[in-house]
Amino acid sequence: MKIASESLKDLKLQVKKASARAMNLKMDLHDLSEELPIGWEKIPEVAQRAHQAFETLTLLRTRVAALGG
Repeated sequence: MKIASESLKDLKLQVKKASARAMNLKMDLHDLSEELPIGWEKIPEVAQRAHQAFETLTLLRTRVAALGG
């Protein structure tokens, strides 16, 4: 049981970090949108990074839920 508990603890820490990263990228998208049309060429890059961050966050949350966290 202790191994699962440590694994769950590690996953929750990863979720916390992934959530912070996703929220930062969300704000980057927001800031970019407010500055348009300046920086319009950055939209695909910033959006892709935000998409990946939220995908990772979702996967980690699913793993935590599967472990009963």
